[in-house]
Amino acid sequence: MLTHTGERPHKCDVCQKRFTLRRSLKTHLMTHTGERPHRCDVCQKRFAKPGNLKTHMLTHTDERPYKCDVCQQQFTRRRNLNAHVLIHTGESLHKCDVCQKQFTRNGELKRHMLTHTREWPHKCDMCDKQFAEHSGLKRHVLTHTAEKPHKCDLCHKKFPCDSSLKQHMMTHTGERPHTCYVCQKRFTKCSHLQRHVHTHQK
Repeated sequence: MLTHTGERPHKCDVCQKRFTLRRSLKTHLMTHTGERPHRCDVCQKRFAKPGNLKTHMLTHTDERPYKCDVCQQQFTRRRNLNAHVLIHTGESLHKCDVCQKQFTRNGELKRHMLTHTREWPHKCDMCDKQFAEHSGLKRHVLTHTAEKPHKCDLCHKKFPCDSSLKQHMMTHTGERPHTCYVCQKRFTKCSHLQRHVHTHQK
């Protein structure tokens, strides 16, 4: 019934965000702790939510269950299809109130807003540098320790964090897990994909 009343009794002690369900709060807390209990058996990539793992598995099978009714292009995720459909309608749903830049996804707008608000809740105890996400802080802390505990089994190169090793492994496997929802071009890094997507929005 809380979904109808709009009541959100479960509050995150880290960022004060509120949730209707306790399980939603529990999942959200993983964004602060960096916990990712669901692992892909193929590439060992880890996820906070089982649904994200299920969607990720499609990158290994090449299955694309969501099809655009206008141009027949197929997608691994429903949200990618929904964002793609906007190129046919010319619609852009999420607009920045500060600079008027438009985004097809709310998550992209939220990340963009940090460039205006400078809300970086995760702070390094050694140099006071701040980060929007806990995972960014964790990676940064290793630059102070010079620790590189993650080693590539193929070329023995060492990395400070697991995500850097996974990124490096793609140079051996040729994997490009990040797909453009507009033209299906693939990228090894999410940041490269995001840069590319903006070329469609100009």
